[in-house]
Amino acid sequence: MIVDLLKPEFDELIEAKDWVALKDILNDVPAVDVAELLEELENEVAIVIFRLLKKQKAADVFTYLSSGKGMELLDLFTVQQLSEVMSNLEPDERVTLMEELPGRLTQRVMNSMDTEDRRQVQKLLGYPDESVGRLMTPRYVKVRQGWTIQKAMNHIRKFGHSAETVNVIYVVDDQEHLIDDLRLNQLILADPEAPISSLMDESFEALSAFDDQEDAVKMLSKYDRVAMPVVDSDGILVGIVTVDDVIDVAEEETTEDMQLMAGMDVLDDYYSQTTVFEMVKKRIGWLAFLFVGQLFTTTAMGAYESVIANAVFLSLFIPMIISSGGNSGTQAATLIIRALSTDDIDMNEWMKVLGRELLSGLMLGLIMAGIGFIVILGWGYLVSDAFTQELVLSAAVVGLSLIGVVLWGNLSGSMLPFILSKMGLDPAVTSAPFVSTLSDVTGIIIYFSIAIALLEGIVL
Repeated sequence: MIVDLLKPEFDELIEAKDWVALKDILNDVPAVDVAELLEELENEVAIVIFRLLKKQKAADVFTYLSSGKGMELLDLFTVQQLSEVMSNLEPDERVTLMEELPGRLTQRVMNSMDTEDRRQVQKLLGYPDESVGRLMTPRYVKVRQGWTIQKAMNHIRKFGHSAETVNVIYVVDDQEHLIDDLRLNQLILADPEAPISSLMDESFEALSAFDDQEDAVKMLSKYDRVAMPVVDSDGILVGIVTVDDVIDVAEEETTEDMQLMAGMDVLDDYYSQTTVFEMVKKRIGWLAFLFVGQLFTTTAMGAYESVIANAVFLSLFIPMIISSGGNSGTQAATLIIRALSTDDIDMNEWMKVLGRELLSGLMLGLIMAGIGFIVILGWGYLVSDAFTQELVLSAAVVGLSLIGVVLWGNLSGSMLPFILSKMGLDPAVTSAPFVSTLSDVTGIIIYFSIAIALLEGIVL
């Protein structure tokens, strides 16, 4: 990695306080790598390094810093440094920063902005949390349908440098309503004297400023776009969302889903920036809940105490039975949660999913039953050197139980995301531990019910 290669030289120059040489090196190092280097430095040294960066480079580096390190540096910035960093950040990046700042820093940062930047931030902060309005940037290029291609190109050359992207140019009417979007190459290849309207088909896709940020991720992926226009409730163009913005959202949403599925609350910051106390706080709730849930497993086993006393060997296979149900349930839950989050299936297709998982669960159960039956017979033969009636029936109990628990695990794991979504909850909370705990209880009941039915009067 470039950071590992530069670190020794970087440390040497800092120790020697050779700021001139260090400045020359930093100008050639990508912003993300400079940020990684700053993370490891004391704040007093990091501030000095920060001052060596060009204004735009400094702003880029700041966006890559962890929220904790960024706030520590903001606390030490002079008014001039604050103004330079904030003025070079994109509007959506400013909003993200403002949302994370403690109250004592918020006003200081707001006061460092110029009037226009402050107005933009206040406007974007007016949209709901997690909405596209918080994610969008008002830096885009728009043209009028009555303009000639030549006039539009001149406009792009004049204002394009301040736009986040000029790959897509937006066409608006006199009331600022979005009426089309055009690729830049369409304008470049067109006759300069032709009107913009000659390129229009008035077919476009747009996001609402009030849509959830996840919708932006899905739309950009679906239509393979580098940017999507954002309109208000009246269809007026108010901003754009670019692919680099939604990559961060997609990463955040995936991280949240993974943490929820692991059976814990979502962390408020990166793992490395989260204190041990906060980590324990996020994990203890689910651990305690699942522990209590396991008491139902103990209760279920207690109900079959006499069965276990008369056929102790049945208890040997309990871990194998219940783990198979938990594993199949976890597989099914993971598949369905991912399919729902990517819009591969929607909430109205639960009957279709039920049918598929019923069939797949039955097939998986039969395969596992065959494996279990053969394994138990082989193990019993090695121990007793004979195929007794008790051994064959015990193997049948294990086989039939595997069919039941795998089928139940598949059905519960696949249906719980739909049930939770209907209840207004995040389907990702159908976590692996939750499904496993549910499968443990039902697995015990299925196992011993089948054992009683087949071994009554023979072993029991």
